[in-house]
Amino acid sequence: MEDGIARQSAGYTPSVWGDYFIKNQAPCSSTTQKTEELMRERVEELVREVKNLLDNTYKDELQSLELIDSLQRLGVGYHFEEEIDKRLREYHDHNGKIEGNDLQAVALKFRLLRQHGYNVTSGTKYKDDEGKFQSNLANNVRGLLSLYEACFLSTLEDDILDEALNFTKHHLQSLSDNDQLDSALKILISHALELPLHRRIPRLGARYYMRVYEQDKESKNDIVLELAMLDFNLLQLLHNEEVKSLSIWWEKIVHDAKFNFSRDRIVECYFWILSVYFEPQYSMARKITTKVIALLSITDDIYDVYGTSDELQSFTDVIIRWDEEAAQQLKEYLKVHFHNLTKALQDFDNELSSHGKSYRVKYLKEIFKVVVRAWDEEVK
Repeated sequence: MEDGIARQSAGYTPSVWGDYFIKNQAPCSSTTQKTEELMRERVEELVREVKNLLDNTYKDELQSLELIDSLQRLGVGYHFEEEIDKRLREYHDHNGKIEGNDLQAVALKFRLLRQHGYNVTSGTKYKDDEGKFQSNLANNVRGLLSLYEACFLSTLEDDILDEALNFTKHHLQSLSDNDQLDSALKILISHALELPLHRRIPRLGARYYMRVYEQDKESKNDIVLELAMLDFNLLQLLHNEEVKSLSIWWEKIVHDAKFNFSRDRIVECYFWILSVYFEPQYSMARKITTKVIALLSITDDIYDVYGTSDELQSFTDVIIRWDEEAAQQLKEYLKVHFHNLTKALQDFDNELSSHGKSYRVKYLKEIFKVVVRAWDEEVK
């Protein structure tokens, strides 16, 4: 009971993280700073070496495609965006077809080109006279795996890829128990059958793939592996700093305002966005988007659980007009929430202005209005 009003409660459980990301951070010292600096210098050296590798593999199409695929799966492809884009453009057949007979090379090229937005056709070159997939394809294990992964980038017009999915899945399932297979390849098959690459979270996939890549005698390159490990650790430091700053911000938003009715899920909000773009150049975007989702989460809980219909109607009117004067007449918790929304948008404006992108904040404000209108209709 609050202000004589019986408030609902959704009974949300506390965050499993608590204040972990606020208190459990590595101490910043001259030694750690020096270590990080040396790591960055080594990464720069390795990036230059890998660029040379990309240049040197140009004439061997399969080797080049495998290197590109490994770089992307290991989470370091962002260092080589220009080189990879250029290479794929060069490999792309202008009439939309993919030439070649090596199943692994053809399937891998198809997947990489589709991933990068090229409109390439799937073709029927691996079918026999009876319209079935050639039986000898089952002997090309890496080719089968590449084709299986490629099938998940099909469109409505790619009926052949639906057939290929059934064909490859059947043979890969039988191969997954084959003790004669290379251990790394066997792990990749099992992993792909559990969930294909196209449906996985890149950041989690990179950590997993590092362990597999290290065991893969056929594909492993020590320079690439060292780069992947160092880069992963450096990005982990950045991501930890981001989630720490967001946790501190959230602590102030929720606990100072006594929003104990709302879900405490700031870490989950951050991980959601980290899954979309993990690269360092998107640090500001991650933090802003996480805050937006978190603020929307509070607003959602206000409409779904805590607010009365009269309170929500008044709040909706204030949001739609974005009227700071009228906001002073709201219930205290709504007044505080509106203040937090306004301050967050002003902070976003300040951050984006140095990049010439502050105009985007007005569109975000309009989105808030659209969402609030929808929740208000839902309440009615």
